[in-house]
Amino acid sequence: MAIDYSSDFKKNFATAYLAEEYERLEKEAEDAKSTAGDDPELLTMAEEDAERVRARQKELLLEIERIVEAAKEEESKPSAIILEFRAAAGGDEATLFAKELKEMYEKYALMKGWNVRLVDDLTLEIAGSDAYEALRYETGVHRVQRVPVTEKSGRIHTSTASVAALPIRTKPKFELNPSDLEMEFSRSGGAGGQNVNKVETAVRLIHKPTGIDVRSSSERSQKANREKAMQILSAKLEALHEEEEAKRHSAERKGQIGTGDRSEKIRTYNYLQDRITDHRIKESWHNLPKILAGNLDDIVQTLKERAEHGGIGTADAED
Repeated sequence: MAIDYSSDFKKNFATAYLAEEYERLEKEAEDAKSTAGDDPELLTMAEEDAERVRARQKELLLEIERIVEAAKEEESKPSAIILEFRAAAGGDEATLFAKELKEMYEKYALMKGWNVRLVDDLTLEIAGSDAYEALRYETGVHRVQRVPVTEKSGRIHTSTASVAALPIRTKPKFELNPSDLEMEFSRSGGAGGQNVNKVETAVRLIHKPTGIDVRSSSERSQKANREKAMQILSAKLEALHEEEEAKRHSAERKGQIGTGDRSEKIRTYNYLQDRITDHRIKESWHNLPKILAGNLDDIVQTLKERAEHGGIGTADAED
């Protein structure tokens, strides 16, 4: 079985030594046959060597294939996660809650030693080898029940904010067609000196077929913001596709943590009872201030374990 040396095997540092060994064995077998000439005994020995070489070459090819496949799998794994927060029902209280959720996840990520960047006002990029696996189940509606500071009568308000957890991959699953995109530029807000205030570095992308829009304003250049927006848009299209697939195969949802649909209520933060309840797994945790300060490990680990062992339903609880 010949190996194609015009391929990337010899260019790839992970497989180069294996490809070179394959090539060396090939030459060794050819030299032995050439040296044997017409001598029957030497030809027999050369054939025995050739069989040994072929067996070793087969092992080398299998190892090369394993390395290449592992690299492809690693490349397809998310290198980061985008968490996007939006106020839903509840007016100003919902906006405040969306900001509190953003701060909670930001604190958790920093505790884990992950790299956190603000993409836009209510959008975080969290980079870490296991960040996506830890936070992938946070997509959905988060509900808060509490008495707002401005509420003089002591009446409990219920507000909601949505979270979208989007994988950022080294090689996006969805390639974007430039003709499907509309691009807008604007000045970035907030602190940052003249570049932020006077140059149109912020980028907004609109995907015309779906109407999905993405904004990136954290990078220093327009080009960098455009690339970041493209990454997020690809991730959103991937999430949309997976959500549609999950709905199409709704009978198979019993073993999933919801559909990943941002409209699905997944969790309630009840201040009066000092309790957080995840409705998908019907599990509760207490000490709300500690959790909102970023101590999410118990929740994250429970969700991961339930997901691995199956039997997790959709968010249908109301308490």
